[in-house]
Amino acid sequence: MTELRQRVAHEPDAPPEDKESESEAKVDGETASDSESRTESAPLPVSADDTPEVLNRALSNLSSRWKNWWVRGILTMAMIAFFFIIIYLGPMVLMIIVMCVQIKCFHEIITIGYNVYHSYDLPWFRTLSWYFLLCVNYFFYGETVTDYFFTLVQREEPLRILSKYHRFISFTLYLIGFCMFVLSLVKKHYRLQFYMFGWTHVTLLIVVTQSHLVIHNLFEGMIWFIVPISCVICNDIMAYMFGFFFGRTPLIKLSPKKTWEGFIGGFFATVVFGLLKTVRMYPFQIHSIALSTFASLIGPFGGFFASGFKRAFKIKDFANTIPGHGGIMDRFDCQYLMATFVNVYIASFIRGPNPSKLIQQFLTLRPDQQLHIFNTLQSHLIDKGMLTSATEDE
Repeated sequence: MTELRQRVAHEPDAPPEDKESESEAKVDGETASDSESRTESAPLPVSADDTPEVLNRALSNLSSRWKNWWVRGILTMAMIAFFFIIIYLGPMVLMIIVMCVQIKCFHEIITIGYNVYHSYDLPWFRTLSWYFLLCVNYFFYGETVTDYFFTLVQREEPLRILSKYHRFISFTLYLIGFCMFVLSLVKKHYRLQFYMFGWTHVTLLIVVTQSHLVIHNLFEGMIWFIVPISCVICNDIMAYMFGFFFGRTPLIKLSPKKTWEGFIGGFFATVVFGLLKTVRMYPFQIHSIALSTFASLIGPFGGFFASGFKRAFKIKDFANTIPGHGGIMDRFDCQYLMATFVNVYIASFIRGPNPSKLIQQFLTLRPDQQLHIFNTLQSHLIDKGMLTSATEDE
């Protein structure tokens, strides 16, 4: 013991800068690791009863299991009715709804990060998060307008200028936010600020990018919007029904309530639903089978991913926006994955070259460039035997 004390007494003290770095690391470490350990040890919170009072009174005599059944069922029917209403109102209303859903999902995920990491003292965090959302939406929607409304954009001088320099403007806006983030860095919050910077960008990647693909699918035709969403809704409902009545075998640890019976029952019900879609063009029935198969076999993994995310941060739902269902993100976790698949499917198997877009771009070129393309195309068609040369005509 005496020997140990002598050895400690003769050891040199750590340099001041090392102590400072240890102190700084400790501050940052407490911010991240302490909150993570608190997150890991904390049990899942018991969600407050957000059921409307009218339903509470009407279902007061039922057990909690059947009460949840009726609440989910009634709210599901209400959401399906709302879905048909917005479809009836047309594409413009649908695009506005997609934008509203995107903003709400972004808000739910950002709020989770804000609360889990105790980011209340971070300078500019919320302001920068919403600023980056604005920048990304400006970029994506500007690209969409330029792509699908090319004639209108070229006709109006202000829109034409904005379209020509759209990517430069978008990059400049992002750089402003990037510089604002760097200027907001505070010594005692370095690690946490970079955590939240990454959190914001991953949220933008998941929510904004995939909601933009929903808009692209909508421009390809309403059928590419209605059928995929309907397949996911059908799979979600039928998996819940089969799981509720027949579920016995757990499917995945991330979602303890999901069962193999529900998964398999939802798969067959969704494929049958895809086959029953009444479309006059026979080829679309093949596409419908592909969409329904993806919605029932791979689509649920979007829900499993969301379940893993919620378990990682010990939360039951993303929010309590919809009684019995959770937040908006809880309802759209599979829809975003489905939208990405539909966009890839259309690009791979459906969409071909669009002559009207090529002509629109051709007309924006200088006369000498148009003449060069004309001569090149003429020579190509003559070589193919589709046109005869002037000498042959003589």
